[in-house]
Amino acid sequence: MGGRHVHGARRLLEGTLEGLPEEDLVRAARTVVARLGAPERLPALVRELATGVGDPSGCALLSYRHVLGFDKLLLVDGGPRHMLRAHIWHPGARATGREDIHNHRSPLASYVVRGTLGMELYEPVEDAGGGGLAASWYRESLSDEEGHWLLEPAGPARLRLTQNAEYAAGSGYGLPSYALHRAWCAAPETTVTLFLETGSGRRTHTDVFAEAEAGSRAEAVAKRPMEVKEYLAELESLLALISARS
Repeated sequence: MGGRHVHGARRLLEGTLEGLPEEDLVRAARTVVARLGAPERLPALVRELATGVGDPSGCALLSYRHVLGFDKLLLVDGGPRHMLRAHIWHPGARATGREDIHNHRSPLASYVVRGTLGMELYEPVEDAGGGGLAASWYRESLSDEEGHWLLEPAGPARLRLTQNAEYAAGSGYGLPSYALHRAWCAAPETTVTLFLETGSGRRTHTDVFAEAEAGSRAEAVAKRPMEVKEYLAELESLLALISARS
């Protein structure tokens, strides 16, 4: 069963994001995620979810430690239309290796609730002699049975950096599905972002680009979903973080 704050979040998502073309959807998603991430709203939603309101077993199955280096907690599952998540980025994680450059299956919006998020945007370089970053290109999809990440090599590529930015608490961004980017925790403390993945016309795969010196990627990476008890404990930890946001 859903409580008042969960119902309110669902109504806002469903009433704002339906039937829009991708460009308009990105703008609408930015507005929605900023409203839901506001300090007077998000802690109440997380507090309600941490008591077991909503669908903790379903959300736990889609919450995990992401292969790109952050913790991913599903808060509101709108099926193929939208998914509202909290991403918890840990300081120092970038020192062990930067996340791969990638795009997404659908338009997205992200709002920084706590800390600072760094992000780079890239574009492909069509001319092999045009400089840029040498990378190995993979097509990433999900396995039918377990939902693990599957990586299929697609050849060499070169990418050009087009933007390097930092987003402090209270700011955010929206990206179309095809935008190539990578992000990291750019603060000495844990960074929390509210992430909205939206759009029913999702692509079947994403593109992942690993820097050439990083070596090859495994063909499959297991995705370990959280147990319900673990998921609820992570929500409690998240609540403590955003109630004392920096």
